[in-house]
Amino acid sequence: MSPQDKLVIALPKGRILDEAMPLVRAAGILPEPAFDDPKSRLLRFATNHPHIDIIRVRSFDVATFVAFGAAHLGVAGNDVLMEFDYPEIYAPLDLGIGACRLSVAEPDDLAASDDPRRWSHVRIATKYPEVTRRHFAARGVQAECVKLNGAMELAPSLGLCTRIVDLVSSGATLKANGLKEVEVLAEVTSRLIVNRAALKTRPDEMTGWIEAFRKACGG
Repeated sequence: MSPQDKLVIALPKGRILDEAMPLVRAAGILPEPAFDDPKSRLLRFATNHPHIDIIRVRSFDVATFVAFGAAHLGVAGNDVLMEFDYPEIYAPLDLGIGACRLSVAEPDDLAASDDPRRWSHVRIATKYPEVTRRHFAARGVQAECVKLNGAMELAPSLGLCTRIVDLVSSGATLKANGLKEVEVLAEVTSRLIVNRAALKTRPDEMTGWIEAFRKACGG
């Protein structure tokens, strides 16, 4: 079988991968040993199914690989899906992992007297400019977004932006950097995502794996 004919599953690096792998294995997909080797530099891995490979990429890139058909299935947070809003992606299953929230945070001293309901214009550092702009536009607030890919919490203390929009789990990172969560844009969990074209051209195979993941989640 040529590499082009294989079914490719895109998984995100980092924290979500640790939560996703028990579901992947429960669905019957076991990666080669190199997948669990921290010294391995591989990005594409064989599995116990000769026709299935796993790729491990950045969380934001999972959606792009699946949307453009380079991968057929993937695991992505709905924060990523909301930001890109790819019509080529179908998200049939909430996996119930990676629970966190997408929130606005600002310095503690400002949060003590600030009321988000009174904002008319905000300048925000975020990895999610599209979601942020849509959220505030819906209530008539103009959001000027400065795109950052990390270290969001530094932006207020260095004068880049007064406020940030970022993923929040325990809130410990915000607290350590003198920030307070003041508004939640969305609750976030990770979803099984599918390329719509692949669902049409390989319907039995794709729906079979969707059901396998559904059962792995206890559904």
